[in-house]
Amino acid sequence: MRARYLLYILLAAGMLCACGGKTSHNEVVVNRRPFSGDSAYQYVAAQMDFGPRVPGTEEHDSCVLWLTETLRRFGADVEIQEGTMPDYAGEPQPIRNIVAHIGQDSTAKRILLCAHFDCRPWCDEDEEASWYQPVPGANDGASGVAILLEVARQLQLKPLQRGIDIVLFDCEDMGTPSFLKDLDRQDTWCLGSQLWSKDASLRGRYEWGMLLDMVGAPGATFYREYYSEQQASAYVEKVWHTASVLGYDNYFCDRQAGAIVDDHFYVARDLKIPVLDIIHIDPATGAFPAWWHTPNDDMQQIDKATLQAVGEVVMSVL
Repeated sequence: MRARYLLYILLAAGMLCACGGKTSHNEVVVNRRPFSGDSAYQYVAAQMDFGPRVPGTEEHDSCVLWLTETLRRFGADVEIQEGTMPDYAGEPQPIRNIVAHIGQDSTAKRILLCAHFDCRPWCDEDEEASWYQPVPGANDGASGVAILLEVARQLQLKPLQRGIDIVLFDCEDMGTPSFLKDLDRQDTWCLGSQLWSKDASLRGRYEWGMLLDMVGAPGATFYREYYSEQQASAYVEKVWHTASVLGYDNYFCDRQAGAIVDDHFYVARDLKIPVLDIIHIDPATGAFPAWWHTPNDDMQQIDKATLQAVGEVVMSVL
């Protein structure tokens, strides 16, 4: 595939099979935890009201402020990690990662939940006339953030006996535009998570983590991503088993997909944290949906039922 992700080792035959296939951990008790898909939907809409959250714009600045204030309103201790990373042209790209600490600070390792909040400046998977338009980012960006905001709200209502950190990564979608063939530099995607993962003090802080990316589309399908299986197999099993018990295996397909270079890749590589990626892949093509990186990534790509399914699984696993 071009652009954002390198997809390979596609198990096409398996992916084209229907979702299903129960895990073997029937002895694990799953408790259904509260989650509101309606609230998550409103958090998507609130982000969209700012306009495309492209780094370096007023819309991005306003959204950073709103996200920070919202997480603090839900009882989180919030900080902003600021820094720079070289972009696709080798220029320093300013980055602001939003880090929210929830729950007790004990000797126990914490759990990491993450998503990216920025929007891509180019609709480079669309017709040439749209290349220099920003992606609206309803699903690719806002959906994962919205679910984590609702998770934070629910944890304020009923805290866990466990520390949770929510990290909203910036500049995930600033990678080399697919129409610039001569600037195909390595590691130009996921700049926020690359910056965050350079902090060696974070090593040993987390037991494991989940990344949410494109988790709101109607009828979305989430396969067991290759890197997730390699670096966090026990937790992949836990998440997909929980989804099955809750009746959401029509979304969480018990089949392996290809390898996707997303934020979880850099966090696992650099900080040695087992992180899995819940991400939408089209079973018909083994690629991303047709609206990906186009002007069509709008509120029509958001479904409350999908947000409810993913959010309930995340809360129940926690």
